[in-house]
Amino acid sequence: MGNEMILAAQNSGSGAFNLLLLLAVPVVFYFLLIRPQNKRRKEQLRMQNSVAPGAKVVTTAGMHATVVEVDDDGVVLEIAPGVHARFVRQAVMQVVREDAAADDADTLDGDEGKPAGGSIDLSKDDTGADDAEKAEKAEKAESKATEKPSA
Repeated sequence: MGNEMILAAQNSGSGAFNLLLLLAVPVVFYFLLIRPQNKRRKEQLRMQNSVAPGAKVVTTAGMHATVVEVDDDGVVLEIAPGVHARFVRQAVMQVVREDAAADDADTLDGDEGKPAGGSIDLSKDDTGADDAEKAEKAEKAESKATEKPSA
């Protein structure tokens, strides 16, 4: 009976620790999950509300377009030359900066050894060698076909 009393006295301190832990979990969740998510949401809304005509944007579907007109509830985007489409403001995922677009165009045009025009030359320079290789392969295929399998 005496041992039970000692154990009960020792366990009473752990109740305060459990209560403190129970209160600490929501605080940690707030600072690690809820607060950063609210900050990102407010930043996204601010960006969507500040979209102006002439801005280059990327939609949530991944379509690159230029803003033509901004209304109260949506935007009109030019997705190809002469092709206009109406989107809700929430469809605008990102506004592309002009300097970032220029940097991307520079790396695609010539920095990696590719032609500046964006086209690749697919013509073959030595067509005679390719014809000779094709003829050799055809002869080998014919000789295999005429050989009789030894059983």
